[in-house]
Amino acid sequence: MKTIRLFLVASIALHASFISAQTAEERGLQIAKAAEKADEGWGSSSVDLKMVLKNKNGQTSQRFLSNSFLELTEDGDKSLIVFDSPKDVKGTATLTFTHKVGSDDQWLYLPSIKRVKRISSNNKSGPFVGSEFAYEDLSSQEVEKYAYKFIKAEGDLLYVEQDPVDPKSGYTRRIAVYNKDKGYRLEKMDFYDRKNSLLKTLTYEDYKLYKNKYWRALTLNMVNHQTNKETLLTFSDYNFAAALSDENFTEVALKRAGK
Repeated sequence: MKTIRLFLVASIALHASFISAQTAEERGLQIAKAAEKADEGWGSSSVDLKMVLKNKNGQTSQRFLSNSFLELTEDGDKSLIVFDSPKDVKGTATLTFTHKVGSDDQWLYLPSIKRVKRISSNNKSGPFVGSEFAYEDLSSQEVEKYAYKFIKAEGDLLYVEQDPVDPKSGYTRRIAVYNKDKGYRLEKMDFYDRKNSLLKTLTYEDYKLYKNKYWRALTLNMVNHQTNKETLLTFSDYNFAAALSDENFTEVALKRAGK
């Protein structure tokens, strides 16, 4: 037993020395890869949600929409968002192809003109349909899209700086907070603008575990510190049996979804 104890002590010491030998950049990247690995294999899913917009005076308005997702391994994920109500946004739809390398592809369908508009890379930092989310916030979390730097650990929480690789990003950096004991799920994200001032904070709440592996937050709250506006997203249960494919994420599907 004494030999086993000595072996365990030596192993723990070796592991601790390995962590301390890592640079902040190496550990940050390691955490990002661990988060990606923990969420692999879900395939496709869909969910209905409510969006509540709050202006600086506290007045609110509601929107209802649906969101579908398709997981890809060779490249970033795909997503389709369709607004169901109210009348002024009904039928508006957004299609996003996230790429691990290079700018993402995004299209917006506007039912008022019955046309699909491609969103240029220069406009990705613009607000998504009047919310506090930017178009680039709709992209999936791909490791290759950022450079990383570990900041600190507080109990189960790991703080990692993420610097966008894309020079056209509206952010200089993001500070992500991962929960290492809950599948490296995100708990909070701070966004810094091009002047490196704190712009927004996104909090992830009301997590639910699906298929004994995949954590999904059922409440997202984006607060804009510079305008005092907020956007609250409340999700219903995710459907992981949607069996979606590439055919559900095309420009044809985008037009069809918006009608």
